[in-house]
Amino acid sequence: MGFKCGIVGLPNVGKSTLFNALTQTAAAQAANYPFCTIEPNVGNVAVPDPRLDKLVEIGKSAKKIETQLAFVDIAGLVRGASTGEGLGNQFLGNIREVDAIVHVLRCFEDGDITHVEGKIDPIADAETVETELMLSDLESLEKRVPNLIKKGQQGDKEAKAAAGVLGKALELLRAGKPARLTAIGDADEARHFAQAQLLTSKPVLYVCNVEESAAAEGNALSAKVFDMAKAVGAQAVVVSAAIEAEIATMPPEDRAEFLSDLGLTETGLARVIRAGYALLDLITFFTCGPKEARAWTVHKGATAPNAAGAIHSDFERGFIRAETIAYDDYVACGGESGAREAGKLRSEGKDYVVHDGDVLLFRFNV
Repeated sequence: MGFKCGIVGLPNVGKSTLFNALTQTAAAQAANYPFCTIEPNVGNVAVPDPRLDKLVEIGKSAKKIETQLAFVDIAGLVRGASTGEGLGNQFLGNIREVDAIVHVLRCFEDGDITHVEGKIDPIADAETVETELMLSDLESLEKRVPNLIKKGQQGDKEAKAAAGVLGKALELLRAGKPARLTAIGDADEARHFAQAQLLTSKPVLYVCNVEESAAAEGNALSAKVFDMAKAVGAQAVVVSAAIEAEIATMPPEDRAEFLSDLGLTETGLARVIRAGYALLDLITFFTCGPKEARAWTVHKGATAPNAAGAIHSDFERGFIRAETIAYDDYVACGGESGAREAGKLRSEGKDYVVHDGDVLLFRFNV
């Protein structure tokens, strides 16, 4: 599994429509009224990667297995969610379980689709959701930090360390800023910060849901969202959920022409995935053989044993070495044998840091 993204936003912004399109299912009911999604729907999608197709061709692999990405369609949030309004408590609880937040913002006008706030303003919508998340975090930390400080003063070193980093987060929240901006000093602080599971510590990807005619370049509303994202260290992409829903029902062979007619070179799904990977510092490595070619996801900075563990814990525990070929070398040399003959296959040990696109074969002994 690559990572788990929770799709959030105000009611009627296109969350469930986007979810259905991304997962190519009808698991989430899309309807023009608030709270049509009551339980979070989870859909796994294959991550498209043209490099994998090339490996299948070169390796004459019988099967292709993409890495998977999970999307969770979470019920719509309204103002006051932090105090239990609407489906507030359930909404906030579901967000704690995801790795990143995909925040869908309505960037289109349509008189037939109501807006819960009565106006189209994606910046205000983003602030509404962020404010509710910050209020929830603020309430949590205002209870926890004083207790941690007290324990720290009594000699509890763990509590003292936690109080330090969570105190910094509390100061930010009191100033109206999300916890993700907290300066993390060292690995211990990072651990305590992660364990706190603060809602506003999650990285955010803003998805600007635009009308069909603006799918390629965006519009004035999406431009404002991009400016906001840049200012707060988030990512943003433009997607037309209506187009994605239509593409999802098409035969694969018809999609390229349809996209081309709209001035697009790729689907919104591809844009969301690429932005999500950048947001979470994820990379892809490959394994390739006659039985299958497969893509795997690890965090940037993962070592060879970490990558082996993504396949199976036994591989990491008994790791000996990783036979490594860079993707470009694998293609240029026509596969593993050619790369070996050309001296492009390297034997790497436990300290090797995996690069995006590496083709790996693990040697292990359990």
